[in-house]
Amino acid sequence: MSVGGGTKAVVAALAANLGIAVTKFVAYALTGSSSMLAEGVHSVADSGNQALLLLGGKRARRKASAVHQFGYGRARYVYAFLVSIVLFSLGGCFALYEAWHKFSDPHPIEEWRWVPVAVLLLGLVMEGLSFRTAVREANHARGATKLTRFVRQSRAPELPVILLEDFGALIGLVFALFGVGMTLGTGDGRWDAIGSGAIGLLLVAIAVFLAIEMSSLLIGESALPEHQAAIEAAIPGAGVLSVIHMRTLHLGPEELLVAAKVEVAPDADARAVATAIDAAEVRIRAAVPLDTQIYLEADLRRHLAQD
Repeated sequence: MSVGGGTKAVVAALAANLGIAVTKFVAYALTGSSSMLAEGVHSVADSGNQALLLLGGKRARRKASAVHQFGYGRARYVYAFLVSIVLFSLGGCFALYEAWHKFSDPHPIEEWRWVPVAVLLLGLVMEGLSFRTAVREANHARGATKLTRFVRQSRAPELPVILLEDFGALIGLVFALFGVGMTLGTGDGRWDAIGSGAIGLLLVAIAVFLAIEMSSLLIGESALPEHQAAIEAAIPGAGVLSVIHMRTLHLGPEELLVAAKVEVAPDADARAVATAIDAAEVRIRAAVPLDTQIYLEADLRRHLAQD
């Protein structure tokens, strides 16, 4: 996984979640707060997700084989999709179950009343630092692209996943702080259940969004619009008159397949055509900062109506 893929952000998020998960479970053991239990499981789910992203990055670096001739770059998409499943099942559904359970049998927080508040405030600081690292990494990768557009259009899954997880963790901590605070203030444990339920709904929403985005990447997405335009502009040159049609496909976050039918002169001989196509491939690789697999087919413009 490249730096652009967000390794630093993944490691920072993993460290933050492992540290805060322990304190959340200790706080739950002392107080019995549903919001603390939901947040503890949330941190465990996030830690597992970051481990999955790191594993996916490692498996994606395997060399191409006779069976997988274009390599294993899409392994990163597979593991990112698994993240959405873990977030939905272990994080969101558990929090919703815990909310229902606590609402059915509410009880106030009577002992160690300051512990959950202190843990949640500490969690806000640690998750805030992790989120800041993710935003910094995303700023390097996205350039002038808006952050929301980057999350939706990025072909590398790690940074969008970490950004959403960290953002969700911060909002979840606010929900938990609200539920715990209202329970401490009113003595009504149902507020704690409401906090847990809000966390569950938040995690389910993020998981569904991630599943939709990662499934699109698994099915196969074309090059980014700016890369598509740059490739199409780079192909015409000496010996290549125009692009008849072109298709692109991401084989992985940094691997791109380019297939195009290009127009050559009617009187060009085989040597001239081969030289022109070789030159076009050089221009394509210079136009986009990706590992490209290129297949160009020479044709005449008058054949277009028959294709």
